[in-house]
Amino acid sequence: MGRIKSGIFIMPFHPPGKSLSQCHDEDMELVIRADELGIDEFWIGEHHTMVYENIAMPEIFIGAALRETSNIRLGPAPVCLQQHHPALVASRLSFLDHLSLGRLNLCFGPGSVSTDLEILGVDPRNSAAMVSESIEMILALWQTDPPYNIDGRFWQIRMERTIDPEVGLGVIHKPYQRPHPPVSMPISSINSETAREAGRRGFQPFGHSLIPSNTLANIWTTYEQASMEAGRRPDRSDYKIARAIFLADTVEEAVRRARSNTVAANFEYIGSLLKRGGRGIGMFKRDPDMPDSDCNLDYLMGEQIIAGDVDAVVDRLEALRAEVGDFGTLVMMSYDWDDKESWLRSLELFATELMPALNRKVTPEQVA
Repeated sequence: MGRIKSGIFIMPFHPPGKSLSQCHDEDMELVIRADELGIDEFWIGEHHTMVYENIAMPEIFIGAALRETSNIRLGPAPVCLQQHHPALVASRLSFLDHLSLGRLNLCFGPGSVSTDLEILGVDPRNSAAMVSESIEMILALWQTDPPYNIDGRFWQIRMERTIDPEVGLGVIHKPYQRPHPPVSMPISSINSETAREAGRRGFQPFGHSLIPSNTLANIWTTYEQASMEAGRRPDRSDYKIARAIFLADTVEEAVRRARSNTVAANFEYIGSLLKRGGRGIGMFKRDPDMPDSDCNLDYLMGEQIIAGDVDAVVDRLEALRAEVGDFGTLVMMSYDWDDKESWLRSLELFATELMPALNRKVTPEQVA
């Protein structure tokens, strides 16, 4: 097991009172600072009809960020595949990979926002099947040459009659990275079919920030079994885990801020969305029989939210590793800068003190 890599994920999460331009400027400032601090990767969510989560196409944000950064890898998380034609996804991601000169990461999954699906006419009951079909088509377009005649349940891809090589008609460009950029899949439940699909395909599992650590442990077990059944050798360095982490110079300050800033506000917001959508907050719970009333901020601060000084957060992460096992990337969630100075301090501590301290625990002989 090598060094644990570092990452940042933004949904994003911004309050309605802040202008869109300010939100986007702050998100760009965040990725620039993350690059300066040596963070390995940065992920951006895709949402089309939400006030709080207001980046409609992360690929555009990535295109802008590429010109402002030098080393950090960037990726949409996920590309909401049931909301886009597979040929357009394949084409624009290849284009973006070339723009990035190979700094592009990918995450393929479904979008679950009810209004996004409604406005696009997508039946949510078909989401998983549409994602699987889209992946097959995208990979086929990247790995083979035209003519194309691909039949699916949801899409049909035809490019045969009008191909004209003499004038350059009839090409789907291949990615810069071959055969394609690294692909992960977001996973948020026990015995997940998405974890099995990721294992079968050799994609990287990406554990959600909202779930407890026993679910994270089950994700790897499910992924590992599917990988081996498919004849693949799973590698724990491929496992990405997202956590809500907030750091300060003292435990008391970090806990106080996390309980009152946009960390806690985000979990309250997500819980409200889940309840209004009829799904309930079961994904938050270690025990499915746990009453909703017990799934309060005190519980979340001990499970999903990791707040403290560097030493305290390292201890929490070591306890996480003891339950989940090794993983390859720790992705810190970032939320709205309701207090910019404290958020930038948390980011600085994450990059310059927490990650080195955690890696000294993981690979002492390599980083001593």
